[in-house]
Amino acid sequence: MTVATEQVAPIDPDALRALLRRQASTVAVVTAAGEPPVGFTATSFTSVSLRPPLVSFCLDRGSSSWPTVACAEHVAVHLLGAGQRDIARTFATSGIDRFAAHAQWRLGPFGVPLLDGPIAWLLCRVTQRVLAGDHAIVLAEPLDAGQGEGEPLLYHMGRYAVLRPESAPRP
Repeated sequence: MTVATEQVAPIDPDALRALLRRQASTVAVVTAAGEPPVGFTATSFTSVSLRPPLVSFCLDRGSSSWPTVACAEHVAVHLLGAGQRDIARTFATSGIDRFAAHAQWRLGPFGVPLLDGPIAWLLCRVTQRVLAGDHAIVLAEPLDAGQGEGEPLLYHMGRYAVLRPESAPRP
């Protein structure tokens, strides 16, 4: 068997972005303690391991939140629900005081800001940061968690979306 050894150039960043927009992603807001506290909208949150429990999210190292997250010992991850588009937009907006614009939050353990009303949340201890291109992959161990009600908010093709549950099959 002969293996092709053709040279293939890496995909253009804009083409990659256009392709990845087709992947529906859960919308999360990650928060960390700081002066002032920081928070940002992330669509890169995922489970990594159950034993030991680990989750991850990615953050652009050029973002205003990165200096705080780069040093944070703890973070909170809030999985947003269908009715929380405004929160997602607020925490995705640059150049504003995101916590002043969204007044429904409180300080949790370790001084980490906790948002009110997500469909689920995790308070995590940061275990590792892996530099990857212009981003960092943050690995974290969940210490505490809670669940709310409702359908998840998703991000797809540059827009927020909501799942429409399938109707029950007819007998």
